[in-house]
Amino acid sequence: MGIHPPQSGMGRQPLTGMTQRADMPGPLMRRGPRPLLLHLTLAMLKSSGSAASSVSSSGGWPTWNGKAAEQAAAIAAALGGQAAVFPQAVLVEGLRQDRELIAGIAAYRRHPWRRELPEVPAIWREGGSRLLDFGGVGPTVLLVPSLVNRAYVLDLAPGRSMCRFLAAQGLRVLLLDWGWPGELERSFSLTDYIAGRLERALVAAGERVVLAGYCMGGLLAVAAAQRRPERVAALGLLATPWDFHAEDAAGAAALARLLPLLEPAMAFAGTLPIDALQMLFALLGPYGIATKYRSFGRLNQESERAKLFVALEDWLNDGVPLAAPVARECIGGWYGANAPARGAWRVAGLPVDPGAIDLPAFVAVPGRDKIVPPESALPLAGMIKGAVLHRPAAGHIGMAAGSGAEAALWRPFLDWVRTL
Repeated sequence: MGIHPPQSGMGRQPLTGMTQRADMPGPLMRRGPRPLLLHLTLAMLKSSGSAASSVSSSGGWPTWNGKAAEQAAAIAAALGGQAAVFPQAVLVEGLRQDRELIAGIAAYRRHPWRRELPEVPAIWREGGSRLLDFGGVGPTVLLVPSLVNRAYVLDLAPGRSMCRFLAAQGLRVLLLDWGWPGELERSFSLTDYIAGRLERALVAAGERVVLAGYCMGGLLAVAAAQRRPERVAALGLLATPWDFHAEDAAGAAALARLLPLLEPAMAFAGTLPIDALQMLFALLGPYGIATKYRSFGRLNQESERAKLFVALEDWLNDGVPLAAPVARECIGGWYGANAPARGAWRVAGLPVDPGAIDLPAFVAVPGRDKIVPPESALPLAGMIKGAVLHRPAAGHIGMAAGSGAEAALWRPFLDWVRTL
């Protein structure tokens, strides 16, 4: 199909003259969008379904009734004398979109951009986890990313790094890189990550910190702040879900019902594999991947917009498997049972209650978030007394690492920290 992956890795190689970490993952060829077969199949089904339905648009399928039949009749009436050529036009449009999708994927895979940023020192390590120190002076901010994606979304690229921006503005910035789940971590529960790794990272920071969690990392930060208030000076929750049934309870329940289908893979590997995770994310918007790759293929490939697209897609496709016990807690407990919002989520046997947190708090709820709907994140602002609510007109990833991230999140968060 003309898709040729580059010979070098996804930005993991060090800069010329730099020393490579012994534990740095090896180079990977671009494989996105992952899982590729799923996205190509969805595009094919959409095209073939549109073509098939257009053939019978004048009278509708024999089994059509009610609203579907009315819509088919309305289309036929609007076409008038052009009804006979409508199916051919739909077929041509479907083929055009499929060509654009393949071209967009090919353009992404051969794009020359690579992530090249200097390594920063780790002041603490445990298993595969590291606490990275970006330097800076002033109040210490400890950023906690999700367990299902690489931490470097907050240190994405030159000019696209929340960590380096905050450090340059007079904060000491630490980033918790959870790392790849090894043999030990594959048996971890959320309690192991929170009451173990995260709390020990808080101790390693050496002083009380502004603990800021992004996405799933915000849930972990809520639990840690409640458990260890003597280590936390303030709490930042950035696009953090809480009420998993707020917008679409039926959809969350449907996701939880997939858990038994995932059990064989988890039993084999001890983790929920990366492509299985990507499949679950794809269910949030089945045709969104195809749309954005078609748009990317039409961009000037040397533009900053194209480079940012590649940077974000490299990160999205460079996933991390999720320890099987954690996957069961998140899919079954969070999405299925809505345990956090119901007060039923427990860490080390104790319920996690944001209302019990007596700390300054900053809750960022991006208005265009498709991954964490605003309705899911907003309850946290009301549960934590005195929390500052920030509602940027941005998406989930764009708020943290997009072209408008400085205005959407970095600077408002910085200004809030300076008021503490």
